[in-house]
Amino acid sequence: MISDTLSYTLAVVGLAWYVGIYLISLLGCVAADSISRRRYRSRPMSPLVNTGSLYSPGVSILRPLKGLDTNLYENLESTFKQEYPNYEIIFSVADENDQALHIVQALRSRYPNVKVSVIIGEEIVGINPKVNNLVRSFKVAAHDIVWVLDSGVMVDSRTLARSVNILNKSPPGTKRKIGLVHHVPFALIDQMQVGSRLEAVFLNTNHAKMYIAINTVAVESCVVGKSNLYRRSDLERLDGSLVPIQTQIAGTREPGKYGLPAFGRFLAEDNMIASALWHELDLRHDLSCDVARNVVGNMSFSDYVWRRVRWIRVRKRMVLAATFAEPFQESIMVGLVGRLSLGALYGVPSWIFTLFHFVAWLSIDLDVYSSLAGHNLRKKDWISFLSAWVGRELLAFPIWVIAIVGDEVIWRGKRYRMVKNGEARLVIN
Repeated sequence: MISDTLSYTLAVVGLAWYVGIYLISLLGCVAADSISRRRYRSRPMSPLVNTGSLYSPGVSILRPLKGLDTNLYENLESTFKQEYPNYEIIFSVADENDQALHIVQALRSRYPNVKVSVIIGEEIVGINPKVNNLVRSFKVAAHDIVWVLDSGVMVDSRTLARSVNILNKSPPGTKRKIGLVHHVPFALIDQMQVGSRLEAVFLNTNHAKMYIAINTVAVESCVVGKSNLYRRSDLERLDGSLVPIQTQIAGTREPGKYGLPAFGRFLAEDNMIASALWHELDLRHDLSCDVARNVVGNMSFSDYVWRRVRWIRVRKRMVLAATFAEPFQESIMVGLVGRLSLGALYGVPSWIFTLFHFVAWLSIDLDVYSSLAGHNLRKKDWISFLSAWVGRELLAFPIWVIAIVGDEVIWRGKRYRMVKNGEARLVIN
């Protein structure tokens, strides 16, 4: 009797979980491309495109550089081509011999009317090289609104105008202000390596739909730092503790305790800055209808696996419960839960459920891809996409297992150990 009750309860809980995950996936799909908004397929023009510089808030575009990333010229050029009347671009490199500087110089010559600055030399404030690279850029930026763009990102010419328009508006039905505008990553492939295809299909399907769904519900911060727009004056009030500023202990503002330097102790500084804006200042985030295009480049199978391992280990030290729940949000594991639950409760044949489940899951992923890409998957890409999609789904759980049992990660050739609250320590070999 007790075992029957327990089995029934587990089946009900399992079915509820399955339905919940499926609804989240549908939400990501619908939010990406609803009938009423066509959010990513039909991108509206911002009124700021046609306003003069006197009526448009100034923006400092910060692009940290290190080496010749894939598609670097086109990525950087996309910021020179912004249809916005009042912005500057600040490039920063740690080494004066960095090859990226040749690309910057070529673009400055091609676009002489764009205000551009180059900062050479980093300021060490923590273990995060990107933060160290950006500290001086933040200090010299002429404008309060900053747009931090990774060197691997390419954006539409009207992305800045639409993003500033969102940043200066409050979401409907709430008095809370928008503190950060970000953009969904969308991967492009220029080399058909196994790892490149796996990375692209992950970012353009599973990652995208969950990212959009979480930000649509907006119950918690969820931000990737490839392309973020926020106010420097807000950042300078943060200390990364995630404690509301009203309840923080009053004291002197020690150097390095507030502002960008305070986030040098994190590897995922972008996510922590977004969380701090949310929790410390009670500011919300919003997605514009733009995507942050990223050409994946030459990524081997091993590169893909260890990249996923790295960021799972980072998340584990930031949001432990959510990280442990990740496998049960993937198609295979959640499908197994759904199959066992429906079989126990209603006697649904396994083969019928399995067929329906994977066809429906793949259909959602394809629709999300089409919405972000702006077109349906081309016929010539079907076999490549499906093989990468199946491989990604099969690898999700083994990669999670590898990631969950360790704390060390390798990033840009250096080894780090993840510790509490998402902080990291450099491992000296």
